[in-house]
Amino acid sequence: MYRIRTPGYSKTNQALRWALPDRVFFACGACHILAYAFMEPHGHSGQEAVWIRPVPGHTGHHIVVATDAWVFDYHGYADRARYLAHTWRRARLAWPGWDATLVSLPRDVLVSEEKSMGFAGLRLREPGQFLHDALPRARRFLDRFPAPEAAQCCPGYAASSTNGYGPSNAST
Repeated sequence: MYRIRTPGYSKTNQALRWALPDRVFFACGACHILAYAFMEPHGHSGQEAVWIRPVPGHTGHHIVVATDAWVFDYHGYADRARYLAHTWRRARLAWPGWDATLVSLPRDVLVSEEKSMGFAGLRLREPGQFLHDALPRARRFLDRFPAPEAAQCCPGYAASSTNGYGPSNAST
């Protein structure tokens, strides 16, 4: 769960939003673009885009790529169970009573505002609806991470991650 701390930040200020560091940009408002870009070269039948959909009255939406063993988002790879436990724990610290459901999304929904609106409570910007096309930025950001096979992320290994949700940081 990432909460923006940039002074004067507003989702409607496209210039300020585009100027955010990559990790923040893909944590807050462009996570779906990153998920789509990840699935272009790495998507296979064992992976899905998963929307963490907060219950009504709460914020904290996020989209990750997931398998049964791991997830991928702006942090990199993480053990799925630890990632979800961490997400719920952090969100409940910020917003008492926070809860969410996990919703599988078809890949094409990630880059279509119209298709995303077919899911109650979801409205995603298309890559071209940012100040500049966000898809090339996502592809460049992904160059920082190895492919799932090379990352040893399967099952549940987060060696390529910067988030500490992997086996080497069990106390997180």
